[in-house]
Amino acid sequence: MKSEKVKDIFKNGEGITIEFKQSRSCLNRDVFESVCAFLNRNGGHIFLGVNDTGAIVGVDAEAVDKIKTEFITLMNNPQKISPTFYLSVEEVEVDGKIILHIIVPESSQVHRCNGRIYDRNEDGDIDITDNTNIVAGMYGRKQGTYVENRIFPFAEISELKAELLVKVRQMAVNERANHPWKSMDDIDLLKSAGLYLKDRQSGKEGITLGGILVFGSEELIHAVLPHYRTDAILRKVNTDRYDDRDDIRVNLLESFERLMHFVSKHLNDNFYLEGDRRISLRDKIFREVVSNLLIHRDFANPFPAKLVIEKDRVFTENSNKANGNGVIDLDNFSPFPKNPTIAKFFKEIGWVDELGSGVRNIYKYNKIYSGGGPTFIEGDVFKTIIPLISQTSEHGSEHVGEHGSEHAGNHEDRTQEIVEYCKIPRSRGEIQDFVGMKSRRYFSEKLLNPLVRGGLLKLTIPENPKNPKQKYYSLKK
Repeated sequence: MKSEKVKDIFKNGEGITIEFKQSRSCLNRDVFESVCAFLNRNGGHIFLGVNDTGAIVGVDAEAVDKIKTEFITLMNNPQKISPTFYLSVEEVEVDGKIILHIIVPESSQVHRCNGRIYDRNEDGDIDITDNTNIVAGMYGRKQGTYVENRIFPFAEISELKAELLVKVRQMAVNERANHPWKSMDDIDLLKSAGLYLKDRQSGKEGITLGGILVFGSEELIHAVLPHYRTDAILRKVNTDRYDDRDDIRVNLLESFERLMHFVSKHLNDNFYLEGDRRISLRDKIFREVVSNLLIHRDFANPFPAKLVIEKDRVFTENSNKANGNGVIDLDNFSPFPKNPTIAKFFKEIGWVDELGSGVRNIYKYNKIYSGGGPTFIEGDVFKTIIPLISQTSEHGSEHVGEHGSEHAGNHEDRTQEIVEYCKIPRSRGEIQDFVGMKSRRYFSEKLLNPLVRGGLLKLTIPENPKNPKQKYYSLKK
């Protein structure tokens, strides 16, 4: 979040979605009550390093890493937050002071902090544990809002694919050696992941729709959700119909692997040196695209999810409970999880990163892959458009090849050169002279600004992007 936007938020003070904690040298203990309340209500933003009046006091520089580590550790401790929930902490510099920003999404489950249930209103965090009517209403609202939580008490563990339960245990352990799933039996793993629930109103308990979609056999999935499918289409030569197609009706884990195989079959790859590590740009981009297509989807809607590869672009479509309408502004958007339990599960096995990072990663790596910026369109159908061609000269457009494969034309070559050149902070003029572009506007729009938005270049004066003394630097080793 940019410092200017942070300042605007502070002007309005605390409210139902905004909470300030001073946390100057250590973590306020009541921060987890606020986390719990936001998870249970509509989500919100927590700012550490800000007092109750909205004045910026800052977090001591030597305490930043300790506070971040302690927060993440306790969020993964079921004695503190139950069920646990992964959140990340972002550093923001405002007026020369460090603030820690935590985005808390609304959860599809009811959470407890130290065994107590908290809700949120304009006055702050409220302990509602002993008010059975309000607690029951909260459970009912969560179940009614998030279809992933629908319980199927007659679905049997034997109808889930046992080999996938074994596989995800190993994947979780690969992410974190001491992951608790390692020693759990199947039912406890499902409960820990929020994929097996008990309805406090009706007393029903069992595997949820989310659990069936993640682990279920094809027969079980279509018994509970007959319209469920994902369509992968190649449309380059026969544009009226298709050149290749995969009609995917299996669980989300196997769907992910089949979609990634379809992408690797029909899109060439570019390898890129990130630091001293060679990475696949194609896999970096489409790992995020595919996971977003599968996870952030309104499963109650019969509209099929689609991934379509064309000559000059790839686009995806999925049904969506919209929180806005139109093209998403990457500089000013707040991520909203459509199926937070499934999203958290994918995070535990390492297939997605923290909330909101996927969109930014797609932008960052696609600028290198093809030189083109992706477009995300919110509506009843959510659409992602990934261009495979690029504007690579000041005189017009130039195709990069059907698969964006020729090092993304001059843009990818220049991108890597700029990142290398900016190991030492450079001014806009120095970078422009380095790449030999005459037009300042074209250089800024097509190269410099995308590199900043994608995170490949950082600003030496982030609180004032237009400062005439502004310089840009890379973190590449």
